Amino acid sequence: MAAPTASNPSTILRQPIVGARRISNYFWAMVSTLGGIGFLLASLSSYFQVNLLPLSNPTDLAFIPQGIAMGFYGIAGSLLGLYLWLIIVWDVGGGYNEFNRETGRVRIFRQGFPGKNREIEVSYPLEEIQSIRVDIREGLNPRRVLYLRIKGKGDIPLTRVGQPIALSELENQGAELARFLTVPLEGL
Repeated sequence: MAAPTASNPSTILRQPIVGARRISNYFWAMVSTLGGIGFLLASLSSYFQVNLLPLSNPTDLAFIPQGIAMGFYGIAGSLLGLYLWLIIVWDVGGGYNEFNRETGRVRIFRQGFPGKNREIEVSYPLEEIQSIRVDIREGLNPRRVLYLRIKGKGDIPLTRVGQPIALSELENQGAELARFLTVPLEGL
């Protein structure tokens, strides 16, 4: 959770949210792209009988069925890599949560996919905030999320999607936010 901004430290709390620009996405985009291109070059090498790969000789492969299978995997891997690179460039899911006592509003902003509704922004008066709720589920697919509970509107997630946050960090974020907004912290 980010510290209050320097302009007026006691009235504005702004939390940046990391979207698709996570290290794991860069890693998987690189692996998918390189793997896809490698399989595609192996497929083309088996078809044209010309070695296009410096570390191996795929010209010994029969185009049917090995070359075709490698071509399919190459296209699939390249498309997955392209998708990952595009969401990184667009920073899908990135944004911020801003709690402003000066204006009396909370703003939640996220980037989406390109199009008419690329920027997603919701704003509520601070008086409508009922509580901060912590949702912790352990097991095979753990989930650790902070929610902003709005009167009559339901819960709005405040934390990033993806890797679960450490329990101590989640508790600290929830407590700091509840203290800043002077609302109860639920779920601990």
